[in-house]
Amino acid sequence: MQPAKINYKIYQGSTFQETFRWESETKVYVPISAIAKSAPCIVTTTTPHNLPIGWRFRVVGAGGMKEINSTSEEYHLSTLIPTTTTVEINQVNSLAYTAYTSGGVIEFNQPVSLAGYAARMQIRETVDSTTIIHEATTQNTQISLDNTTKTIQITLLANVTQAFTFSTAVYSLELYNGNNVIPFIYGNLTLVQEVTR
Repeated sequence: MQPAKINYKIYQGSTFQETFRWESETKVYVPISAIAKSAPCIVTTTTPHNLPIGWRFRVVGAGGMKEINSTSEEYHLSTLIPTTTTVEINQVNSLAYTAYTSGGVIEFNQPVSLAGYAARMQIRETVDSTTIIHEATTQNTQISLDNTTKTIQITLLANVTQAFTFSTAVYSLELYNGNNVIPFIYGNLTLVQEVTR
């Protein structure tokens, strides 16, 4: 797996929190049975879609309501109502859209199971530095893995970021299961010094 490069600003003395989702390259296609003209837009699938909350997806090939079809824009599942065959697209108001007629699918990348994995992240001044500025892990609860929502969440509380003194630094986060180590994300960090303290 190729890790993603993501650069961040950390605000000294403030909580830093980011959530990630691990997608496989396998596409899932779930047939649509109905799309309501509503705000927010409600899509009903013929079978359970098994999308976790917050997962990104596209609507492709829907007849009639062509405004909702997406080639580049991605939606995010905001809530499950009332069953796993219903998708609410909170960011879409479809009241003025053309009426849905038939067909179409919800398309998304299959989530990767986080079962059995743990995670660790280190911050260093440079890649070559032997000094660890900070280490977050699932063991010290600064990284949490939720296999139900398929999320990887980093949380550095204000008392942690308050102690940071670097101007710039580098970080990387990896997932591991025994000797199976997956580099997940890496990048540069810039520290924004605290004014209100």
